[in-house]
Amino acid sequence: MDSIQKQLRESVQFRLSLSLATLILLLALAAGAFSFTAAYNEANALQDDVLRQVAALFNQQHIPLAHQANRRLENCNEESRVVIQYLSDSGKAKADSDAGTLLPLPTSLPDGLHTLQINGESFRVLLKTTVGKERIAVAQETGLRDQIARDSALRTVMPFLVLVPMLLLAVSRLVRKIFQPIAVLSGEIDRRGELELHPVETAELPAEIRPFVVAINRLLERVAQMVENQRRFVADAAHELRSPLTALSLQAERMAQTDMPLPAWQRLEALRRGIERGRVLLDQLLALARVQAAPKLAHAPVSAQQVYRQVLEDLLPLAEAKRIDIGVEGEQDAQIAPSELDLLAMVKNLVDNAIRYTPHGGRVDLEVVLSGGGAMLRIVDSGPGIPPEERDRVFDPFYRALGTDQLGSSLGLSIIKAIADRIGADVRLDWADPAACAGLCVCVAFPPAALAA
Repeated sequence: MDSIQKQLRESVQFRLSLSLATLILLLALAAGAFSFTAAYNEANALQDDVLRQVAALFNQQHIPLAHQANRRLENCNEESRVVIQYLSDSGKAKADSDAGTLLPLPTSLPDGLHTLQINGESFRVLLKTTVGKERIAVAQETGLRDQIARDSALRTVMPFLVLVPMLLLAVSRLVRKIFQPIAVLSGEIDRRGELELHPVETAELPAEIRPFVVAINRLLERVAQMVENQRRFVADAAHELRSPLTALSLQAERMAQTDMPLPAWQRLEALRRGIERGRVLLDQLLALARVQAAPKLAHAPVSAQQVYRQVLEDLLPLAEAKRIDIGVEGEQDAQIAPSELDLLAMVKNLVDNAIRYTPHGGRVDLEVVLSGGGAMLRIVDSGPGIPPEERDRVFDPFYRALGTDQLGSSLGLSIIKAIADRIGADVRLDWADPAACAGLCVCVAFPPAALAA
């Protein structure tokens, strides 16, 4: 009951369907009752006409009635039987009318139609005076008459019993079809990405919901403008900060070429690391702004193995400095439709993170896996891994997992997530060694639609 009341409050479609169904049922009940009553009365009137016609037939044909004979006209249909007798015979009749005897009718009854109780049974009796001044009675059991009338009336109501459920079903389907554009619109908006802020098409929408969609489009336009302003601010700020950081880096390099005491040298090294970290942070801020602002365009497919080779050429010195065994496992390859720059940025950030967090003498493996018509890029390292409770948070900008001593900007996984959302890929994190809960396995899954034919 509570769920029905909740639907009545929240669903216009349910309210409309219920109101129409209730109205149809009430009208059908009223029409059925009227038809039943009219058909019932008409059937009784027709049977009264049968009694009149039988009496008129005997009056015109002057058919004599024997007192001792059975006074019924028997037909093959038992429900049509009629009792005919002289009214003067009623004093001689016995009570058992079913045995074929006459009905005990009082002689004082006037001509016309009467409903009488005789020997515990109800009869419809027509009294008529013939041209020979004899009074005859034509009678019929009301139970049989009522049964015939009910059957006739039910036959008139039967179309209502058949058509009303069909009408309710048709109304339900019609209401659902009328509201289908709203469901299609909600599904279209729900499937949009967080950066897909283009206006909703209003040409095919009903006029009743078009003002609402126009208001949504205006809101999307304001949100898009706000997001664009935010991106522009980040990009401009990063560009503006690049110059002073570059100047500081040059000054620190010149200072390193001069003779200075050991404590001053140690402080200079800390300063240079901080400047380098700030420069990397600005570069990644610019990369994140470019990724978020880049439109979705069709590109020529690129080989995943080729992307791996380019990334290894760039990051191999960093891996050799930590004596990390890095390489590509297997020979499977996939032609991926998104742009090469996006794939390079994604894979490079993943491999860079793997090298940074893998200890000296560790291992980093790159692999392409084809399965179910799609492709998966796997980057597996022997580092500490990421606990399950933090795997959703690490994609947030500037979030750093606890217990790590690596310097970084904490934007690498945010850039990876932004690229994956834009190109329709799915990024999943898991243990490289589930039994030991160690290492990190990053899987970037591409659906069949993202692959070249």
